[in-house]
Amino acid sequence: MDNKHSLGWIGMGRMGYPMAEKLVDAGNNVSLWNRTRAKAEPLAEKGANLVDNPSDLSAVDILFTMVSTGTDLNQVLFGDNGVLSGDESAAPKIIVDCSSIGGDESVVFREKFAERGAEYISAPVSGNGKCVKAGKLSVVASGPEAAFNQAKPYLETFALRGVSYVGEGELARFCKIAHNVMLGVVIQNLAEITILAQKAGVPRHAFLDFMNNSVMGSIFTRYKSNALVNLDWTTTFTPPLLRKDLDLGLKSGRELDVPMPVTAATREALQAHFGAAQLKDDPEAYLQADFSAILETVALAAGVSLEPEDVPIPTGLEVPEKS
Repeated sequence: MDNKHSLGWIGMGRMGYPMAEKLVDAGNNVSLWNRTRAKAEPLAEKGANLVDNPSDLSAVDILFTMVSTGTDLNQVLFGDNGVLSGDESAAPKIIVDCSSIGGDESVVFREKFAERGAEYISAPVSGNGKCVKAGKLSVVASGPEAAFNQAKPYLETFALRGVSYVGEGELARFCKIAHNVMLGVVIQNLAEITILAQKAGVPRHAFLDFMNNSVMGSIFTRYKSNALVNLDWTTTFTPPLLRKDLDLGLKSGRELDVPMPVTAATREALQAHFGAAQLKDDPEAYLQADFSAILETVALAAGVSLEPEDVPIPTGLEVPEKS
């Protein structure tokens, strides 16, 4: 990469850190800000420049953001010492937001950025932190195509599975909702057929090994198999977030007159997990566990007892060794 742009990065969470690390490792000129400075310090040792406030990033060519919510994004951009809180003539040329925020929120940000002369690319991602490290993250992007083309080489640095440009405006946000609708449908059905196979006498690890080696296997079914086999509910995505996205998908279906009966059935099946959580000692904590824990709800309804099978299952997300 020719490093012709100065880059800014905000957000050092489970996703943001490895994404920014890819840019730093590629030799780019990257300036970083994170609310908890200590989380970004390891990247300073690799050559990144740590700044004291988001406002210190107002002059970069391309600013990337990866935060939790639209509220967080508004704060780091327009709040006290935010990127765009100072001189109205100071703004990044291009702002690329990789966060998972709503399309309505994104429209508002796009309008605010335009007032400051900044172009805006919506670029939500598919995958988790392990996907980033394993080189299996992908990105869907929308916004002005010329601005996208400038940002694309940097997006490709951490999205090795591909960067898909889908058009203007917030179409990328729409694609991310559709993506997460499919995520919900697949995990629900995968849990159901895994319990079906177990009740028939097939060990979960054997059944999922067959599925993953079949034409129906995918990156997703493979990396979730360890969770389903060994009941490891380490959080990658929570049931409340999945429920929100299913509701957004159904809302879009109603607005665009697209029947979505499978999505509707999945939404109601997921709701059963919220009821089952009330049987736990700490329901709120349980609902912050990974969404693959819906396997327990399906098993409960089927009268099946679950125990970890203690079989090591490769996830397919192992970080490749450097040659």
